[in-house]
Amino acid sequence: MPVTTETKQKITDALIKIMKLYAPPLLAKRNSDETGYELIGNVETHYGYKKELVPGMYFASTAQRKDAVVFYFFPTYLNETEFKKIAPNTYKHLKGKTCFHFKKSTDVNEKEISAIMKKGIDFYKKQGWIK
Repeated sequence: MPVTTETKQKITDALIKIMKLYAPPLLAKRNSDETGYELIGNVETHYGYKKELVPGMYFASTAQRKDAVVFYFFPTYLNETEFKKIAPNTYKHLKGKTCFHFKKSTDVNEKEISAIMKKGIDFYKKQGWIK
């Protein structure tokens, strides 16, 4: 069953609402209904194989796709097991390493997503990517 535009917008709104709670300390790099919402760290850092200076380490973003709303959460790379413990229902929607696919508004567990956002910020602070 295809995901309706209204459902995708409800999911997007719920995710953006949660993400905005964490800016600051995170910085909003992109904030648009058309292109999505993206958060980065607040410390310039070197990244990639060329070690280029970026304005902040990528943290999380959301965007609407044809068949779902995606939520990319980069801190899960640091310790996926730890995040799975605090957000087991959310991690059922993980596809790949960092991308969650939500197809129903009930898939978005605000309490769990807030918990992983807080944990991710703690990990980023330890890495020096957030002040």
